Amino acid sequence: MGVRVMDLGSALGVALVGGLFGLAILIVLWPGERQGARLLAKWGLPRATPEQVGVAVRYLRRRRFWYPWLWVGLPLIPGASGLADSSGLGTIVTVLLLGGLIAEVLAQRPAPGPRREAVLAPRGVLDFAPLWAIVVAGLAAVAAAVHLAVIGEWVLFAVTVASAAVAWGVVLLAVRRPATGDPDVDLALRCRSARVALGLATAACAVTAWPGGTLPSFLAFVVTLAAFIAIASPPRRLPAPATAK
Repeated sequence: MGVRVMDLGSALGVALVGGLFGLAILIVLWPGERQGARLLAKWGLPRATPEQVGVAVRYLRRRRFWYPWLWVGLPLIPGASGLADSSGLGTIVTVLLLGGLIAEVLAQRPAPGPRREAVLAPRGVLDFAPLWAIVVAGLAAVAAAVHLAVIGEWVLFAVTVASAAVAWGVVLLAVRRPATGDPDVDLALRCRSARVALGLATAACAVTAWPGGTLPSFLAFVVTLAAFIAIASPPRRLPAPATAK
């Protein structure tokens, strides 16, 4: 009983510190027009209009609002210590993934206000995440899961599988959510959601399965991390918006 009380007190202490840290980060990084314009410029819209910037700001706020609460909640989940390594990268990746999932779930509701007349033609996953990114993310997840199963790290195995499932949840929700803004900004934000989610799932593989200690493990970590950067980076050119005829 004493051990359980101590563990609970320790978890509450970690949650409190994490919550304060997340709140401080939220205050510093709370997005405004400058951050929205920068996001759109990075994802192919360097001359965004004020209306487009407003859509991007709402997109960012839907994600970042949840970060402090997730930072508080994670230490209270049994076995959540497997999410974090000594540098906290596991916790950061998990918070970003779950924040993205919550935001996409909430975005399934139609936005208030008038709907635009030009509706995006039906699109699939490959319109927002290229095939090579899906293949690389899948290979990273399979390699990490097999490695963790072989060495008997079942908690980290579950974390890796769950990260991949959350990422695919974000991708599928980004594909099907109602359109917001004009076709250009809508397409850019959907592409960002899909690619960043797949990239974060790949980063989770690097953190959980290849923590270092041996040369092969270090090389696998570097390769997986490079895959994360490649997947999550904006493409050189976004696909052209399609409208239904």
